[in-house]
Amino acid sequence: MSNTIIQERAINTIRFLSADGVQKANSGHPGLPMGAAAIAYTIWTKHLRHNPKNPKWFDRDRFVLSGGHGSMLLYSMLHLTGYALPLDQLKQFRQWGSITPGHPEVGLTPGIETTTGPLGQGLGNAVGMAVAEAHLAAVYNKPGHDIIDHTTYVIVGDGDLMEGVAAEAASFGGHQKLGKLICFYDDNSITIDGSTELAFTEDRVKRFEAYGWQVLRVDDGNDVTKIDRAIKKAKKDPRPSMIMCKTIIGYGLPNKQGTHKAHGEPAGEEELLAAREKLGWSKESFFIPEDVAREFKKCVSRGKKMEAEWNQRFEQYKIQFPAEAAELTRRISGELPEGWKKSLPVFDADAKGMGSRVASGKVINALAGTLPELIGGSADLAPSNNTWITGSPAFQVDHREGKNFHFGVREHGMASIVNGMVVHGGIRSYGATFLVFADYCRGALRVAALSHMPSIWIFTHDSIGLGEDGPTHQPVETIASLRVIPNLLVIRPADANETTEAWKVALLSSKRPTVLALSRQNLPTLDRKTISAASGLEKGAYVLSDLGEKKPEIILMASGSEVSLVLEAAKKLADVGKSVRVVSFPSWELFMEQSAEYRESVLPSSVTKRVAVEAGSTFGWEKWVGQNGTVIGIDGFGASAPGKVVMEKFGFTVDHVVEEAKKLLG
Repeated sequence: MSNTIIQERAINTIRFLSADGVQKANSGHPGLPMGAAAIAYTIWTKHLRHNPKNPKWFDRDRFVLSGGHGSMLLYSMLHLTGYALPLDQLKQFRQWGSITPGHPEVGLTPGIETTTGPLGQGLGNAVGMAVAEAHLAAVYNKPGHDIIDHTTYVIVGDGDLMEGVAAEAASFGGHQKLGKLICFYDDNSITIDGSTELAFTEDRVKRFEAYGWQVLRVDDGNDVTKIDRAIKKAKKDPRPSMIMCKTIIGYGLPNKQGTHKAHGEPAGEEELLAAREKLGWSKESFFIPEDVAREFKKCVSRGKKMEAEWNQRFEQYKIQFPAEAAELTRRISGELPEGWKKSLPVFDADAKGMGSRVASGKVINALAGTLPELIGGSADLAPSNNTWITGSPAFQVDHREGKNFHFGVREHGMASIVNGMVVHGGIRSYGATFLVFADYCRGALRVAALSHMPSIWIFTHDSIGLGEDGPTHQPVETIASLRVIPNLLVIRPADANETTEAWKVALLSSKRPTVLALSRQNLPTLDRKTISAASGLEKGAYVLSDLGEKKPEIILMASGSEVSLVLEAAKKLADVGKSVRVVSFPSWELFMEQSAEYRESVLPSSVTKRVAVEAGSTFGWEKWVGQNGTVIGIDGFGASAPGKVVMEKFGFTVDHVVEEAKKLLG
C-alpha cells in the first residue's frame, strides 16, 4: 500500500469518527465506513467537484452512498470537508431531533443527494442522476460552453447488487452508455448472515460486463493510488464504470474485521480501544488531528474556486445564449414558467368520452411545448399508457435530448431512475405502467414519498374495467394500498377534464409524489354546464350536483370511472322524488387537507345515508360513509371477460346503485 502518512491519518480519522458515532449511539453499522474509508477519501478529496459551502451548486458532482446503513461514513465526510454538519451532530447519530438519522435522508442533512437505505435504490437513483446530467447537457451545452458537465459517483455493497432493482437499473444504465456514472463495489464478501458464499456466488465482473459496463479491479480497497488510478481510467471510458474494490469490513477491529459481526452492531468499547492501538490512533473519541482537519478543509477552497469558475462561464453563457440561460435557471429553481396553465386542454362534453389514460396523453402533449422539463416514459407500455411526447425522439445514446424513455420491462428500476432524475434537479419526470404493477414500483414510491420527491406516476388500467386480461391485471387492492403511504398523493379522475386538473395538481406538488390512476375504458366527458367545474378536484372531493328540491337525503360518492355511474343513479332517484347529492371524490389526501368547514360542506354530518362506489377494495371507505352507509366495491379478485360484462357482474350498474340507495332510504 502506497498511502502517504497524511492520507493514512485522514482515512483513519474517517474510520474512527464513524465508529465513534455508532458506539455513542449504541446502534448502527461500523463495518462499511471502516472498510470503505479509503474509497470515500479518494473520491471526495481527489475527484469530487463540490462546494461544501453551497451544497446546491447545480454543476456539482453527485455522490450517493447506496448502502445507506453505512451513513456514518457519509456524515463523517460531510463534517470533515466543511459542510454545515457540526461535530455535535455526529455525536447525536440516530437520536431524536438530530440531522444524522440512521440512514441518509435528502432534504434533512446538508450535502445528502438522495435518501438511501432500502438496498439497490441508491444505485437506481444514481442512474437517474446520470440520465438527468446527460439530458440537460444535450439540451443546454453549446460549442465551447459545457455548462452542464458533472459526474455521479456511487458506492454499492453486496446487498445492493443482490436486489432486483439494482439489476434493472444497471441494465438500463449500461444500455444507455452513461459514461458519467462511476460506481464502486465495496466487495468485502460479508452479509448479515455471514459470507457471501452462502447466497451470492455469481461472477459479478462478467455480470456487469454483460450489462455493457466497463469493469475495473482494485485488489486493495485501502490503497489510495490504486483507487485514484481506477477513477481516472473510468472517466476516460464512454460506458458506466464499475470499480470492484476488494475491502475488509470493519477494517482495524482486531476480533471483528472481516466478519459479519462488524456489519450492524457497535464495535464495543474494548474492541474499539484495541483497534485504536492496532492502528496507532488516539484514545480520544471523535478525535480529529489538526493536520487532517487542514487537509480536509482544502475541499472548501477548492470547491469555492470550482463554483466561481463555473459562475464566470455561466455569465458568458448568459450573454451568448440568454434564452437558454434563463430557461435553465428557471428549471434549476423548480419554478414553473409563467402562464403554463394556459396550455392545459379543456374537453367538450361527450357522452362517449375517452379513457382517462387517453386524456392524460393529450395533457402531456399539450404541456410538452410549455414545460421542457417534463420528460418521462413507460415500462414498455407507452402505447397503452399514452405517455409518448409527440415530436421528440426517445432518449438514447445518439439522442440525449430525447424526452421519451424506453425503460423496458423494469418497473422497479424505472421508478428508482425517475426518482433520481427528479432529485437531480432541473427535471420533472414521470414513469408509467399498469396500476397493478405499482406493486413492482413500491419500494421506490415509498422512498419518493418519504423524501418529498415530486415524481409523477401514470398508472393506467386502473380497475376491473380493463376486462379480458383478468384478475392478474385487475388492481382491486392497489389503490387502497397506495393510499396508506404517507405523503403520496393518489388521484383517480372521473373524466377528461378532471384528468387535466389532476395533472395541474401533480405539477404544483413540489414536495410529494403523485399517482394518477387512469382508466383504460372510455369515460363520458361530463357536461360541466349542468354540474360543477372539474377544478373542484383540487380539493379532493367536491359536490358535483345536488338533485331534488329538498336538502340532500342521501349522498352518492365515487371516484374515477364510477362517478358517471353514480350521477346517472342519482338522476333515477331524483325522478322518483328523492333529493340526492353526488360527490366526485378523486383524492382522499387532498380532501383531508381541506378545512373542517369545507369537508362538512361537502359531506354534511347531518346526512348519514351515504353510498360510496369504487371498482376496487372497500377498505377505508367506511371513513367517508360512516356506520349507516354502504360501499359498493370489490373485496375479492376480478374475472376475465369484456370490461362492460365484468363491471355488470360485479354490481357496477346504475340499477344496483339505485337499489342500494333505496335500501338506505327505506
